[in-house]
Amino acid sequence: MNMRVVLRVLGTVLIWESILMLPSLIISIADNSYDIDAFIISIALIAIIGLVLSKINTHNFQMRKREGFAAVAITWIVMSMLGALPFYISGGIPSYIDAVFETASGFTTTGSSILTDIESLPRGLLFWRSFTHWIGGMGVLVFTLALMPSLGARSVFLMRAESPGPSPGKLVPKISESSKILYIIYTAMTAILIILLVIAGMPLFDSFIHAFGTAGTGGFSNKALSVGAYNNPWVDWIITIFMFLFGANFSLHYLISKGDWKNALKDEEFRLYGTTVLISIILICINILPLYSYNVFESLTQSAFQVSTLVTTTGYATTDFNLWPMFSKTILLMLMFFGACAGSTGGGVKFIRILILIKSVFYEISKTVHPNSVKTIKVNGKTVDNSTLSSIMIFFFAYVAIIIIAVIIVSLDNFDFTTTFTAVLATISNIGPGLEVVGPMGSFADFSNLSKIALTSCMIIGRLELIPILVLFSPSVWKNI
Repeated sequence: MNMRVVLRVLGTVLIWESILMLPSLIISIADNSYDIDAFIISIALIAIIGLVLSKINTHNFQMRKREGFAAVAITWIVMSMLGALPFYISGGIPSYIDAVFETASGFTTTGSSILTDIESLPRGLLFWRSFTHWIGGMGVLVFTLALMPSLGARSVFLMRAESPGPSPGKLVPKISESSKILYIIYTAMTAILIILLVIAGMPLFDSFIHAFGTAGTGGFSNKALSVGAYNNPWVDWIITIFMFLFGANFSLHYLISKGDWKNALKDEEFRLYGTTVLISIILICINILPLYSYNVFESLTQSAFQVSTLVTTTGYATTDFNLWPMFSKTILLMLMFFGACAGSTGGGVKFIRILILIKSVFYEISKTVHPNSVKTIKVNGKTVDNSTLSSIMIFFFAYVAIIIIAVIIVSLDNFDFTTTFTAVLATISNIGPGLEVVGPMGSFADFSNLSKIALTSCMIIGRLELIPILVLFSPSVWKNI
C-alpha cells in the first residue's frame, strides 16, 4: 500500500473538517460561551495537520482499491479522534474517551450518547455535535469528492468504501458529478425540512439541530427528552416523513427529481422497505392502543414515529418505548437489525441484502423441486451475480461475528443481557438507543472505558459496513507493492 496516497486523502479531509467547525465557532463567539478557545485551538491544530498531509507528493501514483479502502477507514478514525477535541479541550466532556465516543457517534450517525445533561452544553458544542450527523450522513469523503475531484479518476474506490450497500454506483459517469448531485439533493431536502420545522413552531436553532439529525439519520437532539420535549404532533409527523425519505436510496430521489416516478416506485428494495414500515406501524399501533386510552391518532403518531426512527436508524424518540408491550418491542428490535435502504444515510444491514437473501431462499427451494430448471436471482430485472451474493454472505458472517465479540467484551460490565446486546446492536447498526439501560431515555454513560472503546469501534465498523476497517488488519495491505 502506498501510504502517501492515503495520507494525502486524510490531509484533504482534515482541512475540510477544520473548515466545517467554523459555524460552531461563530455561534460560540455570538454567545460568548466558554468553548470559544476550544474551537480556535481545534480548528488551528486540525488545519495545520491537514495542510501538512495534503502537501505530500504522491508521485502521480494512481489510487488502487487497497488505498481507497484504507484511506476511508483511517480517515474516519482520525476524523473522530480530532473532531472530539472541542468537547475535551472545553471541558464539556472531561473524558477524552467519552468525547471520542460522542464524536464518533455523531459522524457515524449513530446517535448513542454518554451525556446525561445535554441541555447544559453551550450552543456551539451542541451545533458541532449535531452537525457531525449531517457531515457523516452522506459521507465526508463523498463531500470531499464533490469539491475536490483532483483526488483522482480511480477515487471511485473511496465512494465504494464509504457508501452503504453491497454495490454502490455512480448516478452519472463522473464520480465528482455524482457526488455533487447527491449533496445538492441532500442539502435541498435538509433546507426544506428546516423551513417546515420552523413553520410547525420549532425554534430556528432547534430546527437546524433536528434537521441535521433527521437528514443524517443520526438522532442527536439538544433536548433531554428528544423530539418528545416539544409535544407537537406536527413536528412529530414532519420528522417521521423525512426520516422515511432519508432512509430511501438517494438514486430514487435523483430519479424523482428528473420526473421518473414510475421507475422510482417500481424499485423492489423500496417496495420491501415501504411495505415493512407500513405493516410495522399498523401492528404496533393496534398493540399499544390500550396504553393511549384507545386514542387512534395518538397511537398512530407514536407508532409511526418510533418505527420510522428505528428502521432508518435515526434514534430520535417521542416516548419511552421501553414501556411498550413485548410484541411491539420485538418488532422494533427486528427493524433495528434491518436498517434502511442501500444508498441512503441510514445504517443497519440494509433492505437490499434482506431482499436478496429472501430471493436466495426461494431460489434454493425452486432448484430443489426443479433441479433441471435454469433460473437466476434478479433484483429490478437485473441478475445478481455470484460475487455480490458472496459478498453478502461474507457481510452477514462478519456482522454476526463482530456482534458476538463485542457482546462478550461489553458483558464484562455485568449489565443485563438486553442492555448488553442492544447496546452492541444499536452501535454497530448506527441506531442510537437500545433497550433497558440504553433505552430512548437512558445513556451509555455507565459503561466502562473498555466497553466504550468497543462500542465506538462498532459504530465506525458499522458505518463503513465492516470491510474497510477489517482490511486494516490484513498484513498484506501494509506491504508497499
